[in-house]
Amino acid sequence: MSGLELQLRLLWRRNAGLWSLFTLLAALLVVYAWLHPGLLSIAGVARFTQTWFPVALVALAQTLIMLAGGIDLSIGAMVSLGCVLAATLVGETATAAGLGIAAVVAIGATIGATTGAIVALLRLPAIIVTLAGSFLIAGAALLVMPRPGGSMPDWLSDALAGDRPTALAMLILLLIAWRVLQATPLGHAINAAGDNPQGAFRSGVDVPLARIATYALSGALASFAGVYVAAQTGAGDPVIGMPLTLDSITAAVLGGVGFLGGQGTLRGAIAGSLLLVILINVMFFLGFPPVAQYVAKGLIIVAAMAVRLLRAG
Repeated sequence: MSGLELQLRLLWRRNAGLWSLFTLLAALLVVYAWLHPGLLSIAGVARFTQTWFPVALVALAQTLIMLAGGIDLSIGAMVSLGCVLAATLVGETATAAGLGIAAVVAIGATIGATTGAIVALLRLPAIIVTLAGSFLIAGAALLVMPRPGGSMPDWLSDALAGDRPTALAMLILLLIAWRVLQATPLGHAINAAGDNPQGAFRSGVDVPLARIATYALSGALASFAGVYVAAQTGAGDPVIGMPLTLDSITAAVLGGVGFLGGQGTLRGAIAGSLLLVILINVMFFLGFPPVAQYVAKGLIIVAAMAVRLLRAG
């Protein structure tokens, strides 16, 4: 066996899950394009990415947490809080809008950092802390706006969720930012903290700080997803983000992210979120009832865990 052939085999084994994911994604994309021919136009791409973008953001947020060895059940509530805060704080002028968006993202990052500090410093289970946090954050969203209301500037809604595929450009920028982050000590620390915390600590990595930073980044992404949803709908809604918690976990698992930390990539999460959105849309066009979407998401998580256990065995 030649050296090149050996390298190709090793590359295939390391990325077999991703290749399978991309193959399935391509097949579903063909089916979706056949069911919805308008998808291939610029306006069709723009409309599709408007649906996909919030799911991709929460998938990225959840993936960061899972890579660091945790899980976040408060992501959907954070999206709702970001949505109502955006509809309250974002002003009409460009300066006021920028300051409002920055404030919403900063609030999300602060809440995320606080959650991370409780998990990392008090060593409480992430699933319990984030479950409790989801109720607190959801309550805060209802305090800010007990019922749907508020507004977003029309020009901002057109810029973020109009007829141009702006969301696709923002996703590309996020992936570039992550590639840059991976080259920094923080990026290495996030992966090390989830893959081998003890080894990372012995290597000089501040594991608690890395986890706090991870939750802060996740909170910022989830709150920005709320800003985007507010721009998309033109108003705030205190419960609109709740289904996105399950979506974030399903997309991350579809993308090959493991529950034990250190396994998976952000490109896999992006592909998983894309596959999830296309699957839901295909089910809609084929006439499946809404409840079938929830059943499909649950089955995806169970099947992914079963496959991982079989591989490990």
